[in-house]
Amino acid sequence: MAKIRLGFLASGRGSNLQAVIDQIQQGLLDAEITCVISDVENAGALVRARDENIPAFTISGGAAKTKTEPDIERRIVECLEEHQVELVCLAGYMRIVKEALLKAFPLRIINIHPALLPSFPGLNVQKKAMNYGVKFSGCTVHFVDEGTDTGPIIIQAAVPVKDDDTEETLSIRILNEEHRIYSEAIRLIANKKIHIQGRRVLTS
Repeated sequence: MAKIRLGFLASGRGSNLQAVIDQIQQGLLDAEITCVISDVENAGALVRARDENIPAFTISGGAAKTKTEPDIERRIVECLEEHQVELVCLAGYMRIVKEALLKAFPLRIINIHPALLPSFPGLNVQKKAMNYGVKFSGCTVHFVDEGTDTGPIIIQAAVPVKDDDTEETLSIRILNEEHRIYSEAIRLIANKKIHIQGRRVLTS
């Protein structure tokens, strides 16, 4: 079976990207990262990609902070298609995916979110979780749709919230689980082990 070809979109340091790179290099994930795209020049994710000789590109999203102009998103699609990407992985990508990407990669875009969806979508989720007083938080890998963190859930991991937690300590423990389950979700997709029924993602 051929390796699944991954393309990453990232805005920040790229620790989830690095976790997937490590899994591939250790022979634990049969995949190839064919390109990394960031909307932030010299983002950490781009540095990590170039260190591993992975093609890395900066494509600015435009003036708006969280939205991408349609013509720019089409440029992203062209780059992904040029590098024969089969699965698009968002890793700290701080822009809402819109029509061009969704049409080009239907149910082939996934995201990692640092909360147990559908609770606490969007930004600043550890702060929201702690302010709400939850006893468990965690992370979610989900398919991307037209909403914000609303796509079908592939896999989740729960993390207990300790009485002495801060946003930082909770974030660190959640990030450790993110690094684990993102590769697991990619592995399930690559091995055709998932089936979508409505909003439910079933594994076989």
